Amino acid sequence: MSAAQSKQAAPHIEIRNLTMAYGDYVIQRDLDFTINRGDIFVIMGGSGCGKSTLLRQMIGLVRPAKGTVLYDGVDYWAASPAQQVQRQRGFGILFQAGALWSSLTLAENVALPLQEFTTLAPDLIDEIVSLKLSLVGLGGFEQFYPSEISGGMKKRAGLARAMALDPEILFFDEPSAGLDPLSSRRLDDLILELRDSLGATVVLVTHELPSIFAIANNSVFLDADTRTMIAYGDPRELAEHGVEKVRTFLKRGAA
Repeated sequence: MSAAQSKQAAPHIEIRNLTMAYGDYVIQRDLDFTINRGDIFVIMGGSGCGKSTLLRQMIGLVRPAKGTVLYDGVDYWAASPAQQVQRQRGFGILFQAGALWSSLTLAENVALPLQEFTTLAPDLIDEIVSLKLSLVGLGGFEQFYPSEISGGMKKRAGLARAMALDPEILFFDEPSAGLDPLSSRRLDDLILELRDSLGATVVLVTHELPSIFAIANNSVFLDADTRTMIAYGDPRELAEHGVEKVRTFLKRGAA
């Protein structure tokens, strides 16, 4: 097997023996799972189980109390600060509220990472910004401010910014929160299209069942009671053959 084939076959992300805690209070312990390249991976669980905390530890904002996160077999938390920054440049992150700068236009918001992390000429940055906004259905809205567009459009603008540097991994925290069902479905479709066109791995926190079943092919379930993961795999299979608590979560509201 060649080095390129080996890299392709290796897990894109590995969580090994990870414990999350605030001081002596343990949120989750003994987390072990892998995410393959091209997965759409969902972090599931009830309120307060640590889903968003896990996401923050995966993207390098919070250090785990124990264990580690590996990208392509490299221990993120054992890397130097410069290596960590380099790895983070391969991340695209969409926060729950979009996190757009209200004083900047959509074009200026999307341009920020390109201005910060590249030496591209302004004209080329403008072209890339227009392309990214067009990809999320916001062509022609470059000069609009966040206050002038809907919640669903803000999420899509945030996604355009997350894609600015052509990331290999996209992280989403509750991307459908606050959206109507139609806007949520459109966002799901867009995530699928971007995964396919960019070849990116997608990791998202969500409790929205339509999104989980529409786009995810892999998942982990964090349990607030036992403070550890109690299920891992395709959510469709977990809904039929998982432990009772997970089946109840995934079938809630079903007739």
